[in-house]
Amino acid sequence: MSQDLTGLKKHIFYELLELAGRVFIFVRYSDDVIIGRRGFLPEEKEKGLVLVFNKKMNFSWDDEGISVTLVFGTSPEKCFIPKESITTIFSPELNATFSVIVKEEDQTAGAGTASAAKTKPHGKKVIKVDFNRKKR
Repeated sequence: MSQDLTGLKKHIFYELLELAGRVFIFVRYSDDVIIGRRGFLPEEKEKGLVLVFNKKMNFSWDDEGISVTLVFGTSPEKCFIPKESITTIFSPELNATFSVIVKEEDQTAGAGTASAAKTKPHGKKVIKVDFNRKKR
């Protein structure tokens, strides 16, 4: 079952990437997630982290997860995101979201916020993402 879910996550990720040109993933904190030397900031450890991928990026998604070099500010960081830590895959352009509910006992981070989209905790385990953010 877990392998089927991973395959579905991967399929949705690549479909959204192909259709929209970019895809966002929500990553919950785990000691297994590697965000280079930067790591998770204190707020991200509590709320999670949203990462953006586009077609031009050089990354790979294998049986264990996603390996990629991401730039935070001006610093490139080698990253590894285990498949289990990817809880949401979404595309604001397509107004499409795929989320996996993490069991409370397995969860090491709560509902998240993102600079790319406003999020609001909705109940204990579900994140409601508002893609209609007002532009300033």
